[in-house]
Amino acid sequence: MAAVVVVHGIWNLEPDLTPEEAATAKGVKYREVLEQGLAAARLTHVPVPDVVMAYYAHLLTNAPLEQQAGVHEDRLEDLSEAQLLEAWEWLLLMGVPEPREAQAGWLAPVRQAVGWLASERQGGKLTARTRHLLMDLIERVIVAVLRDTDSYTSRPERRRAARAVVADAVRRHRPQVLVAHSLGSVVAWEALHAYPELEVELFVTLGSPLGLPGLARKLEPEPRGGKGTRPPGVGRWVNIADAGDPIALPPELGGMFPVDRHAVTDTGVLGFHALKGYLADGLTATAMAPYLSD
Repeated sequence: MAAVVVVHGIWNLEPDLTPEEAATAKGVKYREVLEQGLAAARLTHVPVPDVVMAYYAHLLTNAPLEQQAGVHEDRLEDLSEAQLLEAWEWLLLMGVPEPREAQAGWLAPVRQAVGWLASERQGGKLTARTRHLLMDLIERVIVAVLRDTDSYTSRPERRRAARAVVADAVRRHRPQVLVAHSLGSVVAWEALHAYPELEVELFVTLGSPLGLPGLARKLEPEPRGGKGTRPPGVGRWVNIADAGDPIALPPELGGMFPVDRHAVTDTGVLGFHALKGYLADGLTATAMAPYLSD
């Protein structure tokens, strides 16, 4: 049985491992998680495939130099004004209210919006400590996504190298299923376009930011008329979003892409944009199962 290739998203750098070691370790880990997903969907009769991780996190950083410099603290203060503006566009998609007064910069309104989001979660019934922790998590997610997408889209050599990692994994393992999470959905989508000879029967995007306006403007190939194209070698495309995932916005990728099926799930405590939560979810397993039996 062919392996499933998974393309990771943010927060996956393993600085103490070689890229090969990191890919192997993550493949083993997420095979176990996929097995949990099949069990959750009551599909224990479906054979669990090997999982091959297309690992590219090391290509988006100058580690350990950047880590020593402390630039990966995931704080709003580390963002440029242009990145803060992108964050503000993104927060508007989450439903935050417009500021009542003109702002000299974007840091203050972005931070206020993060606080508003944390207060609104669970109907505003969070304790002060939980609200603070949630604010910190939302802030770190926003900064990590903007930092990594900027590192990917603004450095042509990094972009080509990351896409080549995905292409090499697909070429060597010839998977029926390609699963791409978070920023990985952008890398995989671009890789499938850059290497049109690659074919996968099922392309699954999880918690994808492909429809975020600030990111969509930077895609290769660039969407035209507000529409992105389908990679030529993709048989079927399924996009799954957690209802509370702040990255998977706007809903249904903003209607920009020719996806065959959009689905919404609730990954619960495992969730908040985590690949583990998505891959252990029965909905994801059910979408993949028909392609795992051969």
